[in-house]
Amino acid sequence: MIINVMDLVQLKAYARQYGVALAAVWAASFLSIVIAPASVLGSLLALSTPIVVGWFLVRFRNGALDGHISFRRGFAFSCYTFFYASLLFAAVQFVYLRFFDQGAFMAMLGESLKTMEEVYRHEGAAAMQAIGQMKQTISMVGQLSPLQLTFVIMMDNLFIGALLSLPIALACRRKAFIPTNEHEQQEQQEHAE
Repeated sequence: MIINVMDLVQLKAYARQYGVALAAVWAASFLSIVIAPASVLGSLLALSTPIVVGWFLVRFRNGALDGHISFRRGFAFSCYTFFYASLLFAAVQFVYLRFFDQGAFMAMLGESLKTMEEVYRHEGAAAMQAIGQMKQTISMVGQLSPLQLTFVIMMDNLFIGALLSLPIALACRRKAFIPTNEHEQQEQQEHAE
């Protein structure tokens, strides 16, 4: 298993470009959720992440690799895309939380918890215990500095990105056609002309 340095440089260059686009999708999702929590736009943007990365992988496969990509290269591309997007999104998120938030993020979490508490109030003791645990978690999150919170979310993005890269690479892989006999080679040459 030999690593071709130029292939890796190419893969990382495309992953950086698509990482910027994915970070923009995440930033739009985050801002939509914080500014308008009742809107489904932010949730839809966040849930579209695997589809967006799959689309990026298909564009990379078809544009740079003539329609052929192995699972391993697809996995590496997806992981690098999530890596670069996570770094850039962490920077955007830190700037927002540090300079512009003024408690809006924690207020949104508190309002979401109140809504959940009203819905689950009639579900019994187990549901109320879960709500109590969520309150503790939100109070702990509220004690984190913007840098600490950004770091935690970045690590979550990296971990979830690595997990999502597996099915994305599996779904988008495409093997190159290798002719096995003279008839197939002849057909391929005729088709190429």
